[in-house]
Parts: sequence; C-alpha cells; structure tokens
Amino acid sequence: MSSKTSVAVLGTGIMGSAMARNLAGAGLDVRAWNRTRAKAEPLAADGVRIMDTPAGAVDGADAVLTVLLDGPAVLDAMRQSAPALRAKTLWLQMSTVGADGVAPLAALAREHALDFVDAPVLGTKEPAEKGLLTVLAAGPEEVRDRAARVLDVVGQRTLWVGDDAASGAASRLKLVVNSWVLTVINGTGEALALAQGLGVDPRSFLEAVAGGPLDLPYLRTKAELILSGEYPASFTVSAARKDARLIEEAAEAGGVHVDLTAAAAERLRRAEAQGHGDEDGAAAYFASF
Repeated sequence: MSSKTSVAVLGTGIMGSAMARNLAGAGLDVRAWNRTRAKAEPLAADGVRIMDTPAGAVDGADAVLTVLLDGPAVLDAMRQSAPALRAKTLWLQMSTVGADGVAPLAALAREHALDFVDAPVLGTKEPAEKGLLTVLAAGPEEVRDRAARVLDVVGQRTLWVGDDAASGAASRLKLVVNSWVLTVINGTGEALALAQGLGVDPRSFLEAVAGGPLDLPYLRTKAELILSGEYPASFTVSAARKDARLIEEAAEAGGVHVDLTAAAAERLRRAEAQGHGDEDGAAAYFASF
C-alpha cells in the first residue's frame, strides 16, 4: 500500500459510519458509499469523500471494507464494484454474514484475485465510535500487516482465528458470540418485564445482582435503555432478528438445538411487528406484553 492508505467503506450504517470517521481521523484517504446516499452525506464533514456507486468508491482503493446488513447485500455491492477492483486489493469483510455466507464472497474474491479477509466485529455503536471494537479475523499471514493498518484504527484488538478466510472460521465464531448477546438482551428485557408484571421495582433487581456473579455491564446498558423508555439503536431489533436466523440455520446444520436463540428470535419478531424494528434490540422488551 502507499504511505497514505486509501480505503473504501461500503455501507455507512451505525458501524460503517463510525469506522469511516475513525479512518479519516487517522489520516487515511477514505471514500464511502451507501445505498441511501443521504445517510452517508454527514461523513463529508469528517473528510470522507462520498461516492455515488460502489465502483466509484473502490476505484484505486488499497483496501475495501464491507459493512452491510448481510451476505447478499455484501455480494451485491462487491459485484457492482467489480469493474473497478484491482488484483491484490485487500478486502476486509466486516459484516455478519453467517456460516454459509462467506463461501460466495470468497469465490468472488478469488475470481478477481483479491486478498480476502473475513473480519466480523464485536461491539456496537459506542465502541465503534471510539475505535474499541474487537475484530474476529481469518486470512493469510502475508496480508495481516496491511490489514492491521486499517483494523488497528477501527478496533482495539484483532483476534486471528484462521489462515483461510473462506473457511468461515471468523464468521462462525461471530455467531457463537452473538448467541450470547441475544441471550443477554432478551433475558434483560424479560426479567424487567417480569418485575413490572409482579409489581417489583426493576431497580431492585439490578441492586440485588449488583457486583455479584450475575451482574455484567451489558445487562446494565440494556436495562437502562428499557428503564429510560428511549431506544437509540446500537444493534437494532431487525438486525438482531437477522442474526438469530443465521444462528438457527448454522445450528441446524451443526446438529445443535438452540432453544434460547429460537425464543429470542420469536421475541424479536413480535417486537418488530409492533413497530420497534429500527430501535435498539433492548426494545424486544415490548414482546413481553
């Protein structure tokens, strides 16, 4: 890569916009594309160049970050980018695409001779904005130094879990972690709903577990959203429901019953049907009523 790395960010939702800002703030040359251009426009104030097409964003880029909803969205954006992609361009696939979603992306990377890294992230809006994400990565040793120029800006730690991105090792680990995330989100909502139903002050529940083995920061974060009645999204109900589906599909293929994930998916479905799809996943609380 050149001394001033050029990065294309495809997808400027909650995570992608934070990554683009941090990369531009670190002095990298950043171009961004989003399906709805208006959502990307605020990044111009941070020195990010907003492009009309994926191909325009990746043209001449040293690295491409895909930060989109799911595998089909990533595949579509990269196919649109194909005419402008150069051989050996580093492709950091940072979306949650599921266990089976990596294979078609890896095939596209091989077709265009791209250096492909499967690199989904752990963390939500605030850690993304602070550059404190954890990156789960799989890719060959020879591209890791180049990848670090980008990953060290958007994350505090990169956990390399394999040499072959096409194996899906990183994306499979992401599903395991997200199964726990969904358990905590839905468990928090259900406990607070039960407190309300039984006439118990929900803050008494939080006081009862405070500082003990049943307490954890994520419980506190999601509980405060529910207690405030405000649900600014860091991980939306709709995105969580999508991830639950990916987990269920992977578990079925692996011969595993994921009863808690299935229950979480149903709660998320009900909350989405009630109009909470774009709110934070903590709004699954409303599925209790």
